[in-house]
Amino acid sequence: MTKKFIPMYKKIEAHIIEQIRSGNWSPRTRIPSENELAEQFSVSRITVKNALTALVDKGVVHRLQGKGTFVSDHNAEDIEDITLYDREHENLPTIGFLLPRLDNRFTANLLSGIEDALSKNGYRLLFAKTNDSQDEEILKIQEMKQAGVKGLIIYPVEGEHYNNEILSLTLNRFPLVLLDRKLKGVETNSVSSDNYGAAIQAVKHLHELGHSQIGFISTVVEGTSSIEDRLDGYEQALEDHHILIDRSLQMTRLMMNSTDEEVISLIQQFIQTNPHMTALMSSNFSPHVIQAALGLGMSVPEDLSVIFFDDVEFPDFCMVPPTAVVQQELELGHEAGQLMIQQIENPSSEYHQIKLPTLLIPRQSTASVR
Repeated sequence: MTKKFIPMYKKIEAHIIEQIRSGNWSPRTRIPSENELAEQFSVSRITVKNALTALVDKGVVHRLQGKGTFVSDHNAEDIEDITLYDREHENLPTIGFLLPRLDNRFTANLLSGIEDALSKNGYRLLFAKTNDSQDEEILKIQEMKQAGVKGLIIYPVEGEHYNNEILSLTLNRFPLVLLDRKLKGVETNSVSSDNYGAAIQAVKHLHELGHSQIGFISTVVEGTSSIEDRLDGYEQALEDHHILIDRSLQMTRLMMNSTDEEVISLIQQFIQTNPHMTALMSSNFSPHVIQAALGLGMSVPEDLSVIFFDDVEFPDFCMVPPTAVVQQELELGHEAGQLMIQQIENPSSEYHQIKLPTLLIPRQSTASVR
């Protein structure tokens, strides 16, 4: 039987009630402060505050402004009758999370990491997809604000400039964390991978294998900071290794709403136009690159080495297990959740731009150049 998960705020409630039941804390005794309980349980103050608020509502403790929280006068039978984990009628604070799509391991792990961080600290998560549409993104932001969410974590739509709703949230200091993006010229909180460094890693790996004709493929770059960083890192790494930057080896016009057939056809045209290209770094539609090459009768990696940005699920079961620059998806989600809690607990806190390192995993899609 699976053990039921108990959030930390409920564990703190149980601890306080147990101390009262056991006689360790008698009526009118001042209990530890929010800071002391937060340190004891390794949680944020907002988590402790949620637990104490629930106990105040149940009459277990009461607060005196400027003095602390005290055990209320009660009978032993009253404490025994309290149900520890019944919160059906309590309104827990809710955080909204917007994601363009939920169709792969990367996005699923982001969602899981955020939910883990929030639920541990007494928050609920309200999730919605924007389906790669900026219009839907604007609509979902408005709907979530109307629903009364305390903050928003947004993975912005790709290939678009940030919308006015996101800008308005930032200017009004509404608790906001952007995932995988940053706003140019506007201060806000963001959590992303080191995409610039990831591209440096990828080019270094290919250069060590003897490649100098290295291509780059992605969706539209402008307005998507993560892809901009990857492209900048790619070009900087070429310069570092004294490789001439040839922008004919860059195809940055794929569209997220294209069909698989359309994407593969465009990639095949790109490969055929550049027969001297021996390696290709793919920021988007990575599995399509190998399909396109194989469809042209090429061999991967003998004729074309390929590096994926972002890993695939079950890589060892792929036709060609891909070399990939791997992101820390769960950690990205966890950091976004923690940063959101920090903003709500301390609204005057400074903005933070968190970047997590990536890891290149060599597999069978890259090899020494012929």
